[in-house]
Amino acid sequence: MHHRTQKHSIDGLITLVLFGVFAACILSVLLTGAEVYRKLTQRDQAAFNRRTGIQYMATKVRQSANASQVRVDGFEDYEDIDCFYYTEQIDGYDYVTQVYCYDGWLMELFTMDGSGAWPEDGEKVLEAQAMDLDLDGDLLTVSITDVDGGISTLTMSLRGEVADS
Repeated sequence: MHHRTQKHSIDGLITLVLFGVFAACILSVLLTGAEVYRKLTQRDQAAFNRRTGIQYMATKVRQSANASQVRVDGFEDYEDIDCFYYTEQIDGYDYVTQVYCYDGWLMELFTMDGSGAWPEDGEKVLEAQAMDLDLDGDLLTVSITDVDGGISTLTMSLRGEVADS
């Protein structure tokens, strides 16, 4: 009888050890999966930040009917802020869409031309450190520095006649 009780104790111990090993394996797989998921999420967010600003600007340029509606200049009294201007006429009045980088954000401001708006009046579009614009003839080059410091550049050809800046 004594021999049988000892066998049950060993069986219980073996079961407990196997359960512990199994639990440790599950925990290891879960932790590894969580780390992989975190890295993939970071990579996807960085790619989103890189592409979205440039695609946004490409869309704004494509919205213009022709190059005469587009200009690049400083933001009114803030010459150190590069600004993309897209002018359109609505009901006989000139309206301007301004896209610029201010206070860590890519901003958009839609106002009546000459309204005297301030940079902080715009709507936040996307986090960005900086945006550099260069209009050379009918070629617009846009460089956006994202929140991670990555720089994305896109050069586009404008349609039609180019406006004088």
